[in-house]
Amino acid sequence: MSSRQRRPVRHARAKQPRGRSRIGERFEVEVGAIAHGGHVVARVPTGGVHEPTGEPETRVVFVRHAVPGERVVVEITEGTDGDRFWRGDAVEVLAPSPDRVVPPCPYAGPGKCGGCDFQHVSPTAQRDLKAAVIREQLVRLARLDPTDPLLETRVEAVPGDEDGLRWRTRQSYARTADGSRAMRLHRSHDVIAVGDCLIARTDAREPAPGTVTERVLGRDFTVATDGFWQVHPGAPETLVTTVLDLLDPRPGERALDLYAGVGLFAAFLADRVGSEGRVVAIEGDAQASALSQGNVPSAECSVGDVLPALSSYPESFDLVVLDPPREGARRAVVEEVVARSPRAVAYVACDPAALARDLAIFAEHGYRAAALRAFDLFPMTHHVECVALVVPSDATEG
Repeated sequence: MSSRQRRPVRHARAKQPRGRSRIGERFEVEVGAIAHGGHVVARVPTGGVHEPTGEPETRVVFVRHAVPGERVVVEITEGTDGDRFWRGDAVEVLAPSPDRVVPPCPYAGPGKCGGCDFQHVSPTAQRDLKAAVIREQLVRLARLDPTDPLLETRVEAVPGDEDGLRWRTRQSYARTADGSRAMRLHRSHDVIAVGDCLIARTDAREPAPGTVTERVLGRDFTVATDGFWQVHPGAPETLVTTVLDLLDPRPGERALDLYAGVGLFAAFLADRVGSEGRVVAIEGDAQASALSQGNVPSAECSVGDVLPALSSYPESFDLVVLDPPREGARRAVVEEVVARSPRAVAYVACDPAALARDLAIFAEHGYRAAALRAFDLFPMTHHVECVALVVPSDATEG
């Protein structure tokens, strides 16, 4: 798992107004489908008229704190007359979905903590919403046929949380003016004091310099306490077993572990390919790469950005593990992977949009997604982890 931080939190940027502000206006609407990012889609009247048709003008609103199909009152939180879309919060629910629940966290809701997207949705329905987003991204960006069996993928619960709560083994906090623990509001620098974050374990660590030992499937890994390691306690074992099941490494094979972090995947690949095989682990963070050498002494651990570092390994490889940061591997890296003619690639992705985009690039070069699993490693949020098996398009099934 890459030690690179996943995409940093982005706060709303100050921008020049494009006409009259609509912030604070309220509309009664029936919300539609879930969209990537933790919100549902609605349309509200703007009060204007669409000139070519004479029809009433509407604007798309991305609505938080609602469930598809509900009738709600939406309050606009971002938007002007000139914007292509607005953002809003469901501040009143007129016709609730059967999937709606009372948020277990008192800090969840409109105008409160921005850390969770789905506290108001039952855990089972949360996973259904995430699966719908994965399907939409794969059809739209990866251009999969709507009848492709991969689109039947369900998001699987992972052991280690308590009905979607108490899963973060590491938690960062903002601070109030008096130094109390706090979380930021959605798309804002403003904070709200938080006594107890319910998705954090009671023994969750705040990032600080140092190292800690993590144990996965009987192996110990030295990890930087302020570096990347999956925060759901069930994640490392789940991802390792899934990657190994999909790749089925064989003795004597050559494997590339890209964005290798502290060597989690490299360690188990090395066990499978044995002394006659070869594992190369490339990681951009110097500290993580140094730790990977200690964690996987039999691997060749190379520090540096993946794309230029690959130039040192022009030969073919049988297997590749890709575990990039949130923005994905992107075209140049995908093309370098394909150039090494692997028989199988395991792509570990924390953003289904980036995964779908990169699968389309693989398809351009004669590789297809042959299997897909998805895991709920971030309950109560819109985030989801996927593992895709990518193989040459002419590879036979099984």
